[in-house]
Amino acid sequence: MTTVERTQVFLLPDLGEGLSEAEIVEWRVAVGDVVTVDQSVVEVETAKAVVDVPCPYAGRVVTLHGAAGEVRPVGQPLITIAPLDGGDEPAGHATYREEERAGSGNVLIGYGTGHGATTRRRRRPRLTVAPEPADTAPTGAAAGGPTGDPAPSPAALVISPIVRRLAREHGVDLGTVRGTGPGGVIRRADVEAALTAPAARLAAVPDPHVALAPTGDGDVIVPLTGVRKVIADKLSRSRREIPEVTIWVDVDATALLDTRAAINAATPDAPVSILALLARICLSGLRRFPQLNARVDTEGQRIVQSAGVHLGIAAQTDRGLLVPVLRDAQRLTTAELAAELAATTAAARAGSLPPARLTGGTFTLNNYGVFGVDGSTPIINHPEAALLGVGRIVDKPWVVDGQLAVRKVTQLSLTFDHRVCDGGVAGGFLRHVADCVERPALLIAAV
Repeated sequence: MTTVERTQVFLLPDLGEGLSEAEIVEWRVAVGDVVTVDQSVVEVETAKAVVDVPCPYAGRVVTLHGAAGEVRPVGQPLITIAPLDGGDEPAGHATYREEERAGSGNVLIGYGTGHGATTRRRRRPRLTVAPEPADTAPTGAAAGGPTGDPAPSPAALVISPIVRRLAREHGVDLGTVRGTGPGGVIRRADVEAALTAPAARLAAVPDPHVALAPTGDGDVIVPLTGVRKVIADKLSRSRREIPEVTIWVDVDATALLDTRAAINAATPDAPVSILALLARICLSGLRRFPQLNARVDTEGQRIVQSAGVHLGIAAQTDRGLLVPVLRDAQRLTTAELAAELAATTAAARAGSLPPARLTGGTFTLNNYGVFGVDGSTPIINHPEAALLGVGRIVDKPWVVDGQLAVRKVTQLSLTFDHRVCDGGVAGGFLRHVADCVERPALLIAAV
């Protein structure tokens, strides 16, 4: 058996819920390099995060399937590995199979087992010039005309058909786009940057099924792609499927702020944030009202109450609104919650969270007070059943023991799926949260 016949092809694995493709950001290896089992071989960007992808095989790199800037579909070849000289199978392959049978955590989500040997010829990846053949234009349409692709200049380097399609749909002349990929390759981000440039004058390709409103000078067209498309799809689905209700209450948070100050004075090396205390209070409320820690299984016509609280924390990032998840948050102490919250939100803003950390939540805490607003009626993070929102904490007049005083006041809002419970449960949860904010001693008594 020849080396070529014993090559192993690693397919791009499923990188998370609803993600069908990923863009190659940077290869960590080159053709001819020797790799070990679970070595990171490529950095890819999905609609949710930037991810390092480990290879389950060991051996010598034969082929890199795709170049930086190219979008690869899940399940398609990513890298081909050949065994080192003198081996009957790729070095580490047996180790990988043993880990696979044992349920190794290093095997990426959705990566199937049992990929057999695949015959591949040795080849080097190469960049190709973007212009499409002239005979691909529809009959009677000039290249770059109303029904043809925008005609890129011969110097434009485009690898991904998705990049060409994006340019075509939005009337972007690829010949005018500066590629930031290796060798000047035009990436999807380059086309999106051209779309959002203030000086751009876009002649969008007419869609016969859509009536386009006239645009004036200076209008900016922002395509719904990447993370914005994922957010749009998820929020639209939530509003479409979930009969949501929002209730709210103003609370005096003075005692909560005092409690935080006392904790931090006692443990200066492990400071606790207000968000961590609110998370602790939410966990207490969900223990008392588990109906809200649930989801509706529409296909099975049932409500599924989760055994653990996988707490989602809404975080605004440069890539859009993300909801990283703290799994089994009920098992964490308040100090551990504070540390996890700080690390998780920082990683979300840096784009370094793996996709698995952005899915699977059962309840979300949203501190929209950081935007300087008092209240909101947020959309539930599908398929969860509830979301607690917290407004800004400000000085307001408040009646204390019959006397008017200035107190630290905030507004709490609970948006819930009316299918999982009625107003009594939702009101009971929100009142418990409010009472714990106003009198933190109740929280200590409840845990």
